[in-house]
Amino acid sequence: MTTPAVTTAEAVPSDTKEFGIVAKLAAEAFGTFLLVFGGLGVALFSNPSSAPLPAPLAIGLSIGVGIAAFGHISGGHFNPAVTLGTAVAGRTPWRRVPGYVLAQLVGGAAGALILWIAVRTLPNLSNVQTIFTQLSNGVDDLSPNKFPMAAGLLAEVVATAAFLAIILGATSKRAARGVAPWAIGLGLAILVQAIAPITNASLNPARSTATVIFAEPSAIGQLWIFWVAPLLGAAITGLIFRGFGSPEDVIVTGAPGAPSFTTVEGASTSGASVEQVEEAEHRKHSATTEDDASFDARDEAEGSIGAGALGEGAEVPPTAEAPRSDENDAKNFFDQNK
Repeated sequence: MTTPAVTTAEAVPSDTKEFGIVAKLAAEAFGTFLLVFGGLGVALFSNPSSAPLPAPLAIGLSIGVGIAAFGHISGGHFNPAVTLGTAVAGRTPWRRVPGYVLAQLVGGAAGALILWIAVRTLPNLSNVQTIFTQLSNGVDDLSPNKFPMAAGLLAEVVATAAFLAIILGATSKRAARGVAPWAIGLGLAILVQAIAPITNASLNPARSTATVIFAEPSAIGQLWIFWVAPLLGAAITGLIFRGFGSPEDVIVTGAPGAPSFTTVEGASTSGASVEQVEEAEHRKHSATTEDDASFDARDEAEGSIGAGALGEGAEVPPTAEAPRSDENDAKNFFDQNK
């Protein structure tokens, strides 16, 4: 008799169930909201004498907290460049990229909207656009220290490439458990501090898009730089990791039981790429189907033998028994007389 495969959701342990796509997108949107509202809110409203938390550290802590809280749901990207880079590296299914990017843009825009509303309540404030222009990323005249475009592009590409390298290394299977959110957050804080004087530090197209919505047209005109450079840097690191990294270090993003930056639906973190995991699941399903078919065929054959293949009323030949020994006879005698 065959044992049916477990397919119902009730049979799956609650701590290993896969989160649905709505939960994943909501987690990405809220994590990006937290980054923009919390990290940029500190930069916008903090007074060094009363709130001495530096803006780069606030941005890093926002990412670390978001990954720790929601990484087990969506992987904790909160950044289109991270989503692209992890997809290139083989950790995120490509089918998930468009939805993640859209959710991140919505979350970032919502965070900037709350800040814009708060700023608008300040008395005697003539031009809110100027404030958001200073909060946005830029080069040349919009750079905090008037760095040219070449410097800005180089800084954003290198910083984003380094940031994704930190992510891929901290979420490797052989990395220390539990340190990924804080390694990623502190790494981002260091990189933001390093290039803030050049471009005001983007490393994240969703963050750049969120602030230019309420900024002056000059900031909107430079937005393309802060899409192209971070995406390029992330793709470069993703390609390097995919080409030279150890396959056994890979943890794919988005499935049950995985830490942050984790797996494909229903797949374990076995150290394979997305394609390898899906192929293995297909082979497993095929093997299960073949086993069920063979068991059914055997049951049918046994049923036909018992139902009249030897003629009605015919006895099925007994199976051969193992030869009995004196030791077996003695054991049976004592068992019967207990």
